[in-house]
Amino acid sequence: MRLGRLITRIDALPPAVGALVMATTILSVGLHLLGVDWASLAFLVVALGVWLLLAAVFVRHLLTERDRWRQEADTPPALTAVAATGVVGTRLSLLGWGPVSVLALCLTVLLWPLLMTHVLRHRGRSVPGAAYLVCVATQAIVVLACAVATSSGWRWLLWPALVLFVIGILLYVLVLARFDFRQLAAGAGDHWIIAGAMSISALAGSKLVAAAAPHGPLRWATSLHDPLRIATLVLLGVALAWYAVLLCCELRWPRPGYSTKRWSTVFPLGMTAVAALSTSAALEIPWLWTLGKILLWPAVLVWAVVVLGAMRTLWRAKPRDDARTPVRRN
Repeated sequence: MRLGRLITRIDALPPAVGALVMATTILSVGLHLLGVDWASLAFLVVALGVWLLLAAVFVRHLLTERDRWRQEADTPPALTAVAATGVVGTRLSLLGWGPVSVLALCLTVLLWPLLMTHVLRHRGRSVPGAAYLVCVATQAIVVLACAVATSSGWRWLLWPALVLFVIGILLYVLVLARFDFRQLAAGAGDHWIIAGAMSISALAGSKLVAAAAPHGPLRWATSLHDPLRIATLVLLGVALAWYAVLLCCELRWPRPGYSTKRWSTVFPLGMTAVAALSTSAALEIPWLWTLGKILLWPAVLVWAVVVLGAMRTLWRAKPRDDARTPVRRN
């Protein structure tokens, strides 16, 4: 009975749980950049475990419950499958697992058009914060492609990465024009992706800047170095501005209590820190490294708080309802 109940719970996991993988993995990246490798690896193990569970659920629904799969694929949280795979692949590339990161890149390239068409086809006139995942998923592929290009020397990958980088920014503008700004006061957590999308765009830009450095190992499209440098600084500046606005909104309109969407708050917190660290290294701006270090630790703290909230929610769930009633989706 207990095993069956566990399987039922896992099968009922909503696509939004993919943000847990994204948040945990990006914190693993940040801790690795700061040299705290034991904690970085611990976060990575957690992220990989959840990613494998979600991948199994994704495949099972695709093969045996097509109607349910289509219904979930029509919503923006479905794109966490692309974003989470991209971020995990990037982290594994830092371990030197080149073939695995290439496989992850192939998966994201296959999933991106499939899920993106579903999501864009069902967009509304007024969209929530989760809609910014169209940008996040796109830029996650750019970051992973840059990591693979750097480790393998495949400079040709950087050209499609540049195209996706531009597409990601255009998608952000498209969502911004339809975003329901009331979410800043009433959102359950995914409204933070408005900042996270800019942060991962800045991270992608920093990777392209590093690849285009005249004295770097790749020396790809060196004429684009300065424009990409300016674009990256602008994107990071916008991300930091949104970070400040969203923090003020949280203080003005507190939203206590756990929600699955709160993982979409943790991800931008960690991504902004990592974007600052990466931009500091690529553009040689020392104070951004200090800023990234300062921003990373609150992200780790919020991650721990959300984990506790998730555990309390699971503990309070009524076991007798598990077999008949789907787990509430936040």
